[in-house]
Amino acid sequence: MTDVTRTRRAPRTGGTGTAARGRRRDGPAKGAAGRQLHGGKLTYAVLTLFTIGSLFPLVWTAIAASRTNTRLAQTPPPFWFGGNLFKNLEIAWTDANMGTALLNTLVVAGTVTVGTVLFSTLAGFAFAKLRFRFRGLLLLLVIGTMMVPPQLSVVPLFMMVAEFGWTDQLQAVILPTLVSAFGVFFMRQYLAEALPTEIIEAARVDGAGSLRLIWHVVFPAARPAMAVLGMLTFVMAWNDFFWPIIALTQGGEPTVQVALAGLGRGQIPDQSVIMAGALLGTLPLLVAFVLFGKQIVGGIMQGAVKG
Repeated sequence: MTDVTRTRRAPRTGGTGTAARGRRRDGPAKGAAGRQLHGGKLTYAVLTLFTIGSLFPLVWTAIAASRTNTRLAQTPPPFWFGGNLFKNLEIAWTDANMGTALLNTLVVAGTVTVGTVLFSTLAGFAFAKLRFRFRGLLLLLVIGTMMVPPQLSVVPLFMMVAEFGWTDQLQAVILPTLVSAFGVFFMRQYLAEALPTEIIEAARVDGAGSLRLIWHVVFPAARPAMAVLGMLTFVMAWNDFFWPIIALTQGGEPTVQVALAGLGRGQIPDQSVIMAGALLGTLPLLVAFVLFGKQIVGGIMQGAVKG
């Protein structure tokens, strides 16, 4: 009996040893939950090259802003910082009325971002989960507006703004962009997958009204997508130039892009001052990404894990 037992147990012991040796050869990071994966040297080299390429325009802007217009016109161009950075920043700040422009742009971009995220989430939830007549047709109409070039709507939009007496006022830039067709479609596609219908029905059974349902069910489920949409909308609103240059003037209530359009004018445009103004207009975006980038990426990853 002892020999038979040993004979029967031998394959299990050998198999366990083989599996253990296989796991040791494969390494502990393969399929191990909670382990941090590390890339190879080639991965880090490629990421370093992409990082340098991405930062080069910003670094070159700072270098050009620290030089004189004469030095920028020479060949080869400068590749290191000069001593005129603060002087050029002061000229750009004064000539472009950059303080007012930055404040106006912050108001416009912040209001447009909040409005777009809020209204797009509500409309996306309605198209994704509510049942009403002509839902598909209305969604097609919303998507169809994305195919119309914005240049075609400039003339009637400006006539409407002039009729209301909003020319050279911030509401002329804010109100036409409080909601976007892309935002509605984006939120509709996200909520259709991320928000189960059973949760909505359970909330209804528990007596939740529409406002409570939206606040306690829809918004928490849509938070990652709202973070992405808010980030994209804020950047687009901050950098918008086409419609603000038509609706606003440099001497009234300009945004950053409108104010920068008047920099360096003359027979020979002063490129160093223009670069200094561009640097001033870019710094708030960099500060925003540094302060809130971790929260935005965390929200995106949280939604990816939950999905």
